[in-house]
Amino acid sequence: MPLQLKLSAITLDCPDPMALAAFYQQATGLPLHPKSNADFAGLDCEDDVFIGFQRVDGYRAPQWPEQTVPQQLHMCFKVKQPLDQVEARLLELGAGRPEHQPHGDKARVLTDPVGHPFCIVKERG
Repeated sequence: MPLQLKLSAITLDCPDPMALAAFYQQATGLPLHPKSNADFAGLDCEDDVFIGFQRVDGYRAPQWPEQTVPQQLHMCFKVKQPLDQVEARLLELGAGRPEHQPHGDKARVLTDPVGHPFCIVKERG
């Protein structure tokens, strides 16, 4: 019988938890967790999933797609709006756009302000 594991949290290393939480809060509209602080911040997601951001001294940004500093985690977000529109807004918020884009017009790979890669994917239907 398989275990009944349910994802409850994802935590990203970063140099400034409140700043990275603010980026993802603006990007997703998710509420800031009330106990967020300078060392650990978080966003409350649907279905009791939590995205956390923990301070790491000497943080080194991932180098995607190279693995000189491994990406450690890669999140994907479904979007209803056109990818160009969502990408433009995320770039305004401080995201980066790596040159390497392996998914063609089906998805975009971006990086958050501290270098974690993530994708935006057009929601079907």
